[in-house]
Amino acid sequence: MEMVQSLNGINANIKEEQGINKQTWRQKMKAYKKQPLSLFLLTLVTTSAIATIGILLFLIGYILLNGVRNLSFDLFAWEYTTENVSMLPALLNTLYMTGLTLLLAVPVGVFSAIYLVEYAKRGNKLVNIVRITTETLQGIPSIVYGLFGYLMFCIGLNWGYTLLAGAITLAIMVLPVIMRTTEEALLAVPDSYREGSFGLGAGRLRTVFRIVLPSAMPGIIAGVILAIGRIVGETAALIFTAGTVATAATGLFDSTRTLAVHMYCLLNEGLYMEQAYATAVVLLFMVLGINALSSYVAKRFIK
Repeated sequence: MEMVQSLNGINANIKEEQGINKQTWRQKMKAYKKQPLSLFLLTLVTTSAIATIGILLFLIGYILLNGVRNLSFDLFAWEYTTENVSMLPALLNTLYMTGLTLLLAVPVGVFSAIYLVEYAKRGNKLVNIVRITTETLQGIPSIVYGLFGYLMFCIGLNWGYTLLAGAITLAIMVLPVIMRTTEEALLAVPDSYREGSFGLGAGRLRTVFRIVLPSAMPGIIAGVILAIGRIVGETAALIFTAGTVATAATGLFDSTRTLAVHMYCLLNEGLYMEQAYATAVVLLFMVLGINALSSYVAKRFIK
């Protein structure tokens, strides 16, 4: 009995000690009042966060309110007609376009970043030029990429409006994003990891693929998530390269339309506004699902 009472007393003392450094809301506000600049910054940051969350919730609520009620089985018919305005072909084309674009862009972007960080000499002028060029390419509007893809692939190579032309154009467009995020993720890995691997006798190639890349994988996946978001929501570049044919692609040289282009065409025609809102709901949940899956994969790599 005495042992139990002593243990309870120790636990009470620990809780009191843990609560010493805790401040109530009033104590925090008194401290902020003594420093007006800190109080101003706190108010500014809080207001900005509330405004951002409010705008996001408003947009999601507006899309769901106008789109969920317009969902129907006809929108998921296998073939598109002017009567059912099916989005299923566009949904399949979006998956095709996303997969093919990532297949082209991710290996090039990741291996380029590996060369810049692991193999090129630090402080090399060529590396600095590549980084500046990559950052410049990130700021180019998508319509410019679309015009380039149209002139290069559709006209120059005589491919026409095809799935392959759109995928290559999008791969060029998202390549800077993947490359820069991968480079930053690799730079964030401590040099002690590399030194420890070299000290145990591992070569550079083994160190990169067994030590550095697994440690940087969450950052790399974050870049891939950003690339997926840009691919799924892209319209301008695909209108000039992949076309607007509302049928599911059966080959690389078929003209296609993705969900974003499909929604744009419906809104542009002005005859299928309800179906356009329903397409926006499907596109929203598709992006959320892809992001959730990517986050799950990133957490698995962290473990």
